[in-house]
Amino acid sequence: MQQNIAYLDCHSGISGDMFLGAMLDAGFPLETLKQALTGLPITGYELKLEQFRDKGIRGARFDVVLNDQEQPARHFTDIVSLLQAATLSPRVRERAQAMFRCLAEAEAAVHGSTLEEVHFHEVGAVDAIIDIVGAALAIETMEIATLYASALPLSSGHVKAAHGLLPVPAPATLEILRRVAAPWRPCPVEGEMVTPTGAAILAALAHFETPAIHIERTGYGFGRTSFPWPNCLRLCLGRPVGASMKIGEQASMDTDWVTSIETNIDNMTGELLGGLMERLLAAGALDVSYTPLQMKKNRPAVMLTLICRVEDGDALAQLLLSETGTLGVRIQQAQRRKAQRAQQYIETPFGKMMIKVKLLGGRVISAAPEYEECRRVALEKALPLEEVYEVARQVINSTIIQRELEN
Repeated sequence: MQQNIAYLDCHSGISGDMFLGAMLDAGFPLETLKQALTGLPITGYELKLEQFRDKGIRGARFDVVLNDQEQPARHFTDIVSLLQAATLSPRVRERAQAMFRCLAEAEAAVHGSTLEEVHFHEVGAVDAIIDIVGAALAIETMEIATLYASALPLSSGHVKAAHGLLPVPAPATLEILRRVAAPWRPCPVEGEMVTPTGAAILAALAHFETPAIHIERTGYGFGRTSFPWPNCLRLCLGRPVGASMKIGEQASMDTDWVTSIETNIDNMTGELLGGLMERLLAAGALDVSYTPLQMKKNRPAVMLTLICRVEDGDALAQLLLSETGTLGVRIQQAQRRKAQRAQQYIETPFGKMMIKVKLLGGRVISAAPEYEECRRVALEKALPLEEVYEVARQVINSTIIQRELEN
């Protein structure tokens, strides 16, 4: 199966409707969207798709037309339950839930509440649900392995919301995109150009980079506001340029965004640093490391580096400031490219043992014994740990790796 990459030119911003309009214009079948939405327990809407021209450019304008049926206000848990009850593929459900989590966490941060207390207004409405589920479905249907996006227009003015007039970008939109370090560029117009739903699509699914791409198809999704230029989201769909491996292998790398925090410490003992590492890992850090260095007056010190989920960055920075003598920390967002990891059991002279396997594009790249598994067997069999490790490695080389080489 060929996997594509896609690039979003967000010169006029992005909304859920614009995103789906661009996807539909590029070949995402409307009937596929309609059929999938029948599995959602929501009613009171009609999908409208029309061909549209603006400043000489042709494209599509998508809209969710609501009837007068009163819609319930929903919490994040209501949305999760709704998605769990839907007849969607696991990947579509997972991506849709990730987008709603982006929205919920941003709303919680803006209003000073918790994820469970967040009370959706606009983003809990039927049209937002359709836009988000439709976005996840379009990514899967169009076989898009990696989605990229341009910088976003930073406009001004106000937008009407359930809480009254809010500054543009809306606080939730700004918080969503702040967490993933989205790039902005100045824009002279007034009005909302990036909606919370559009921001959630980008935060959960896209990387803010310009890819090297062979463009095979384009799609234009139009908004409703009139600008001096065509008010559209432009989608470029194609294949990556210069891939040294198979497209499926390159595209299958896991990608995400993390926060990286660094600080220099010269006044803690080794014991205290060990305890600090345990504390940080227990508080949600994904990794913690110490690098020896020399500071002023030739003092020996360490540079502490930790990575964590973007949403945990503020709390872990606060923990570092409160539990160490440092006066400041350095924070930045970074994108990770990751191979897949799996655990597998193999038959050895000692019985079944679990090993760790590294995969890329479905292919085994390497495999190695699990330390804790080797330690367990060594204790049970009263054998040297090194001997158990070596036997496990030989079995891996003669079975897992050899089988992969033959394929």
